[in-house]
Amino acid sequence: MRTRATLLTTAAFVLALVVSAVIAGGAATVIEKSTKQEVRVAMEAQGYGWMNIHADGLQVTLTGTAPTEAERFRAVSEVDKYIDSSRVVDNTDTEVAQDITPPAFSLEMLRNENGISLIGLVPASIDRAAIVEKLSKVAGDEGVTDMLESADYPVPGGWDEAMSFGLRTLETLPRSKVSVTAGNVSVQAITDSVAEKGRVETSLARSRPSDLKLDFDISAPRPVITPFTLRFIVDKDGARFDACSADTEKARDRILAAARAAGAKGTLSCTIGMGTPSPQWAAAAEMAIKAMGQLGAGSVTFSDADIALDAKPTVPQKTFDDVVGELESNLPPVFSLKATLEPVPNAKAAEAEFIATRDGKGQVELKGRVLDARQREAVESFARAKLGHDNVHGATRVDKELPAGWPVRTLAGVEALAILHDGTVTVTPKLITVTGTSGDSQASDTISRILTSQLGEGVQMDLKVSYDKRLDPTLALPDGKECVARLNGALAQKKINFDPGSAQVSTDSLPALDALAGAMKNCT
Repeated sequence: MRTRATLLTTAAFVLALVVSAVIAGGAATVIEKSTKQEVRVAMEAQGYGWMNIHADGLQVTLTGTAPTEAERFRAVSEVDKYIDSSRVVDNTDTEVAQDITPPAFSLEMLRNENGISLIGLVPASIDRAAIVEKLSKVAGDEGVTDMLESADYPVPGGWDEAMSFGLRTLETLPRSKVSVTAGNVSVQAITDSVAEKGRVETSLARSRPSDLKLDFDISAPRPVITPFTLRFIVDKDGARFDACSADTEKARDRILAAARAAGAKGTLSCTIGMGTPSPQWAAAAEMAIKAMGQLGAGSVTFSDADIALDAKPTVPQKTFDDVVGELESNLPPVFSLKATLEPVPNAKAAEAEFIATRDGKGQVELKGRVLDARQREAVESFARAKLGHDNVHGATRVDKELPAGWPVRTLAGVEALAILHDGTVTVTPKLITVTGTSGDSQASDTISRILTSQLGEGVQMDLKVSYDKRLDPTLALPDGKECVARLNGALAQKKINFDPGSAQVSTDSLPALDALAGAMKNCT
């Protein structure tokens, strides 16, 4: 019995020991997990995600690599807020700091009539005093302004060669900027002439060391051309320039293109310079060259804003009037034209003529002769008032030798043209001829009354006006009911809306108003 009691007691003690060990181990595991979780969440929230936390019982080990020493210190200090520092083992470290990158050395040297300026960052090892002394001999009395900064870093490869080339270049260019970096030189300069520009560019290209990168922009001022001249000739030898000037590359290209269109062949050139009398030089030159190509024989000469056009006797008078009228009416305002048609020996002078034409689409062209610029403006303004402002194209030429009463005859001819749907009115000193079509059965009578009232009963006229009932608006006039039906039909498709609280028609209803206006056409 005693032995059995002893065994039971021993078994109880062993069982108690095992249970205590299990409880203690479980409690330690719970503490480790709780501690690790609390610290990890805190580190993530503070932005220290690089830190790793390892818990072993009550002891916490920190590992990881911080970006900087300061951040590592702040992170470890933050852990101490949650765990006693005596329980923390700090095994963190920091990233190895990278070597400081040397600065980008550069030197800019500017030279003009005020001396030489040095700007930039250069290695501390270069002899700045020697550079200043050398350039002072070039700058003369104006001297050298040294605004350089230096840094104590190794001289980069290619720097010495680039700086030596840059200094030599600066000595040869009185108005220049030379920029130097390691292995590279950039040169900007102004020369006195195009020939000097070419010489400098050739010299730079030849003297450049083979392993040095060189960029240069050498410019030369454009010559001043006075007077600004252009002369274009068309004769038996073909079309060609005797002289050509342009203010820009774009203007030159336009002028040369116009010359080729007029028949010029071979290599064409045009000097680009300053002194143009108008920004519209190219437009005026294009018009004049085109006109000379249409005439086929003669010359046109520009001297600043004065234009002299000389046509040969082989050019018909009508062609001369039409072409010169077109040119004279459309030249830019600054330019003045003096046009001459060389007379045919023993030939009778051509009769003066004014022609107004209207096509079926309403476009009107005015050609022929007018007494002066004031009459041209009056005729064109009257035509625009009668026939539509945007429908009239003027191509008349001035002739101061026209007979008396010519302005009144031309205005009467334009008023007669307004009666026609399409047609032509030709005015001469002796006769006014009207031909065309109208939708008015009384058009001939109306035109006759206009001409006789304006020019007197003795006016000579030739009227050939035909009536086309398809053009007669009175034959298709709708009655009242039809007009109402049209309006209702238009409103059924597009309603008219007003802006909220306003009598103003909304923008999206403007098409509806247009539809109503169309529906009311011919509703008297």
